Amino acid sequence: MASELEYESVLCVKPDVSVYRIPPRASNRGYRASDWKLDQPDWTGRLRITSKGKVAYIKLEDKVSGELFAQAPVEQYPGIAVETVTDSSRYFVIRIQDGTGRSAFIGIGFSDRGDAFDFNVSLQDHFKWVKQESEISKESQEMDSRPKLDLGFKEGQTIKLSIGNITTKKGGTSKPKTAGTGGLSLLPPPPGGKVTIPPPSSSVAISNHVTPPPIPKSNHGGSDAALFRTRHHSHPTGSSSEEHWWDVQERREE
Repeated sequence: MASELEYESVLCVKPDVSVYRIPPRASNRGYRASDWKLDQPDWTGRLRITSKGKVAYIKLEDKVSGELFAQAPVEQYPGIAVETVTDSSRYFVIRIQDGTGRSAFIGIGFSDRGDAFDFNVSLQDHFKWVKQESEISKESQEMDSRPKLDLGFKEGQTIKLSIGNITTKKGGTSKPKTAGTGGLSLLPPPPGGKVTIPPPSSSVAISNHVTPPPIPKSNHGGSDAALFRTRHHSHPTGSSSEEHWWDVQERREE
């Protein structure tokens, strides 16, 4: 079923090719083009190389009608299906097959050396691609046969993400603290929205306070203010000067 879905692609087309009937190989030394009748080819026509899947086909066709003269399936190159001769780069030996399974070896040759080069490179590129496809398919099968790695979360499994100073928690996220000038953290305002200024300490002097000058003492041992109050003090009972002096003595003792 897979071979039926494969399509045929053309790899190379050469309009001029000669076909020779070759003698059996006498030894293991290889084929030699000089043993053929190069000036008397047995057939001339067109050569076309196609591929279907991994197999390449060398087709010898009539130049005018395109009728198939012979076909050589190639499953490996270099291999027994296509061989080079030992004395020239323009001649090859191919194994042709018919639909009944019979096969025969014939010689082919190109008048232009460039055509022979293209013929050789087309087969090499095709089987290089076949080798790469086989390696990719083999690696794919090995990957499928390996146990698969389960990276999914198990039931009840959780993870915790920490990004800087923001840690995700259930129900909300904590807000980062803002830093003031110089990297110092700013304290939040009190709940009432008012700032209470504490009273100044008693040890701190008020800048607008003026200290009164000291009261000079009199020659009698008391201050002038005390004497002034004593002199101008009016007693309601009208007592004598001794009572006034006694009052002054009591004030000084106090």
